[in-house]
Amino acid sequence: MPPIISVLIMIQEGIMKNFDTRVYNISDFDEWNSNGLLELSPEFQRRAVWSEKAKSYLIDTIIRGKPIPKLIMTQDLRKSRNIRVVVDGQQRLRAVLEFIEGNFKISRAHNRDFAGYRFSDLPPDIKNDFMKYEIGVDILFDQTYEEILDIFARVNTYSVKLNTQELLNAQYLGFFKQSAYRLGYKYVIYWIESGIMTNSTVSRMAEAELASDLLVAMVGGVQSNKSISSYYKKYEDDFNGLEEIEDKFDEVMSYIGEIYKPSVLKVNNFSRIQLFYSLFCSIAHALYGLKNMEAVIRPPITKASIGRIRNVLDEISVKFDEDYQSERYQAFIDASRRATTDTGRRIARSQFICEEINEALAQ
Repeated sequence: MPPIISVLIMIQEGIMKNFDTRVYNISDFDEWNSNGLLELSPEFQRRAVWSEKAKSYLIDTIIRGKPIPKLIMTQDLRKSRNIRVVVDGQQRLRAVLEFIEGNFKISRAHNRDFAGYRFSDLPPDIKNDFMKYEIGVDILFDQTYEEILDIFARVNTYSVKLNTQELLNAQYLGFFKQSAYRLGYKYVIYWIESGIMTNSTVSRMAEAELASDLLVAMVGGVQSNKSISSYYKKYEDDFNGLEEIEDKFDEVMSYIGEIYKPSVLKVNNFSRIQLFYSLFCSIAHALYGLKNMEAVIRPPITKASIGRIRNVLDEISVKFDEDYQSERYQAFIDASRRATTDTGRRIARSQFICEEINEALAQ
């Protein structure tokens, strides 16, 4: 269909769009702001309530060249001056402009290379790339005040109810969150290929939830997943020893990766998320000792004992399927099937695994 006919049909049917999508550099917004051609606080906009951590996170997103949501603006001709009025995205744009003005620093939680840097401290090439960063904008045409209010309401309507991890993601921006998310991103493919989680659950932040749960165990010991939020809060502004904890996490995952390739783990009961949690904690305890498990024996594992460890774990998996009739196994199986995130049951499962591994290595 010829374009002109298509447009005529759209007009006749009343579906002609009243906006256009454009792209501007940050330097464009900075220039408009400097010349009084940008309005950031129209009556229909929410107040600027972003914390410095939220602003730092946005700046790090831009520096890393990752996309941010589009803005919505109108253009208003006032005394021959074209004023851009921000309908949606004021807080994002305000943070960018405040960073350029030197009003806050980048947090170490978000970027270790540029921790403590203001815009003026950045290397010239990074500053240049920052100013050239492109932001998508929907420009509204000939909209009344009431229509703009309607648009603003609509763009802030389309959302689903957030789960626990998504709520944590929205609420926190600090050190614990960044560490958990880095680890989640690093091992998400292994966890998906192992059947521990699916692409669907990952779309709702399953990898961040599991990484957070395991990181809590590394920091504070084996405990209920109900305590995760308290660690996000406790380590929001400071997390001494973060890099060392992440290194230990990597070492534990290295052991697990050598014990089970994803395709093998996928057909093993340790791909059940509650049992994977206990496997991780058992290896972590053997290597480093975990809090809440001081009374649990630490098997003297090494990379040379990987084969024997795998054999023990395979035996546990098989007997789990068989519902093996021994008092010890029944206690382990029961702790794996009911109230599986309870602190006591988590400790009991890891204790059982550690004892089984230790007994095998002692033979």
